Amino acid sequence: MKAEKPDIAPEQYELFEKPSHQFKMNRRSFFEILGSGIAVTFTLTTGLSKELISPVPEDQVAAWIHVNETGQVTVYTGKAEVGQNIRTSLAQIVAEEFPVSMDKIDMVMGDTALTPYDRGTFGSRSIPYMGPQLRKAAATAREILMDMAAAKWKIERRQLFMENGVIKNTTADQSINIGELTKGEKLLKSINDKVNIKRVDEWKVAGTSIKKVRGESFVTGKHKFVSDMKLPGMLYGKVLRAPSFGASLISVDAKAAKDMNGVTVVHEGDFIGVAAPDLATASKAIKAIKAEWKTTPQPSRTEIFDYIRKHSDKNGSDEGSAGDAANAFTNAEVKIEKTFTIDYIAHAPLEPRAGLAQWANNKLTVWTGTQRPFGVQEDLAEVFNMPKENIRVIQPDTGSGYGGKHTGEAGIEAARLAKAATMPVKIVWTREEEFTWAYFRPAGVIDIKASAGKDGKLTSWEFHNHNSGGSGIETPYEVTNKKIQFHGMDSPLRQGSYRGLAATANVFARECIMNDLARELKQDPLEFRLKNLREQRMKDVLQAAAQKFGWNKKPDANHGYGIACGNEKGSYVATCAEVSIDSSNAIPKLLRVVVAFECGAIINPEHLKNQIQGAVIQGLGGALFERIDFKDGKILNASFSKYRVPRFSDTPELDVVMLNRKDIPSVGAGETPILGIAPAVRNAIDHATGRKMYGLPLDMTT
Repeated sequence: MKAEKPDIAPEQYELFEKPSHQFKMNRRSFFEILGSGIAVTFTLTTGLSKELISPVPEDQVAAWIHVNETGQVTVYTGKAEVGQNIRTSLAQIVAEEFPVSMDKIDMVMGDTALTPYDRGTFGSRSIPYMGPQLRKAAATAREILMDMAAAKWKIERRQLFMENGVIKNTTADQSINIGELTKGEKLLKSINDKVNIKRVDEWKVAGTSIKKVRGESFVTGKHKFVSDMKLPGMLYGKVLRAPSFGASLISVDAKAAKDMNGVTVVHEGDFIGVAAPDLATASKAIKAIKAEWKTTPQPSRTEIFDYIRKHSDKNGSDEGSAGDAANAFTNAEVKIEKTFTIDYIAHAPLEPRAGLAQWANNKLTVWTGTQRPFGVQEDLAEVFNMPKENIRVIQPDTGSGYGGKHTGEAGIEAARLAKAATMPVKIVWTREEEFTWAYFRPAGVIDIKASAGKDGKLTSWEFHNHNSGGSGIETPYEVTNKKIQFHGMDSPLRQGSYRGLAATANVFARECIMNDLARELKQDPLEFRLKNLREQRMKDVLQAAAQKFGWNKKPDANHGYGIACGNEKGSYVATCAEVSIDSSNAIPKLLRVVVAFECGAIINPEHLKNQIQGAVIQGLGGALFERIDFKDGKILNASFSKYRVPRFSDTPELDVVMLNRKDIPSVGAGETPILGIAPAVRNAIDHATGRKMYGLPLDMTT
């Protein structure tokens, strides 16, 4: 029988296959913002070699960039591609400074054996932190090769220039491919932090709408996600889940499953899983296991906001206070005091969690969809009490994350089963498992007391966020008297990062109150915001959105306009929305949205536009209908048929205005554009109906 061919790229399969491979790691700091950690880097002699080569310190060019004999350039980064198209943007940055064509660049990403240590792909950090590192590495590599060519030809450097991977002598008919210069050897020189890099107005590759790298493979289905991958002899895994949150295992009878042909059963503590030759057998085996569980009382969705207020830290942590907010509020001419509620919502990624694990020669390789490959490597080392040097985590491009895949549960589960079965094991979570056992965007209660004078200037601002988080909690508006606190708690549901983090909740509450204060003062909501802002970048996006939207135009009957703005991770957004109200049922319909966004110098305009559009559409779900329903420790809407996400029919006319600030360093754009849509829609509903809502999602039925 012919051996089954692995459905995985060779360079991501055979690294641990040969016993002679010695796997060593190098430790050093990874920028001041990433802290210390393990760094593993390998320079490959011919593209992606199967052979392991000695690690290179991260301060050297070879850790990040390698040129093979043909002039093909391999770039290494621990960042993960989860649909945000960072592979293309980072490749553009390299191609700009190390002038080669984009098709000459191979990006190796998210692989703990091949790339430098990286804390993870989150917080919109890829462009502002990884971008400059690769830019300096590429520029240093360019200078090294120019020096090599000058020495080879015994001429002065100023006589040379480089384009499209070729160095040319301007005074003679001489040229050389960069691959001929390196001969595939590592560039073992330190990155020059002061190397000359191109000004933004000199960009030719960066700043343009280059098409998505490997885009065709996604359209044709050639790209393999973890859920598609296969290895020879691979088994399929299933895990027995608890009946509810907080349940603990009392007893297990797995005899029926163990008696099934080809089935391996693993029982370690509360973990019970099976591995079988096919998915049907694995499902049958897991259903055959009889388990007794002890459950504990859990709050329901109808009780959660009272639960949060009761269980959150009463003192809280100060996130920005000045003056005397309480006294200023008491003596204010116009004041508002309101409470907002924020429901738990799911990330609902297109690809649920998946992991494939293989043990060989006491070493472990795990392929999994995660935003933190090195973090999963550390988790695996702890679970199996083994050195990280013997663990390789590979993150193939993943079917979206939205902050929901910082962890690697499926990979860990697959590794447990693969170790017991002594065969590769793949686990793909069902949609119900993804909705139930992944973590959620935190629920929260937000209390606000705010006041202003008749002149339209804020006089006090008191803001308390209970549980949903401190990101974006500080107000951008100028106010002398303020008190801002975050009150944490132990959530009854598993919670974690979400696109925009807690800024989605905090900006919603803040922008609703700003709207209500403006209406109370009988002032235009746009002018009221501008009057209380000092930051010009925020003013610029507000004015750009308003101009494109036609803010000063009076809406038609039964229509309403709303506006909101926010900033996070160094970028700025303003959103205008128009709704119409059906007089027969009072249900609003979102007609039109304009978003103005600014994130410094733009790397790829078309892909940035896609990010903004995607964020706004995703934000519509959290604004209008997404919420997790739960009772007695069980999720009640754990499927797309019950959990409402935006549909084509929900999508409004959407205009995007991008402000290209070439004088400001580029920052990330994956999160901030989501912030303005929910409060803009809410404020438009208020404008049309006079009804003010104080919860997410916006529920017109209550």
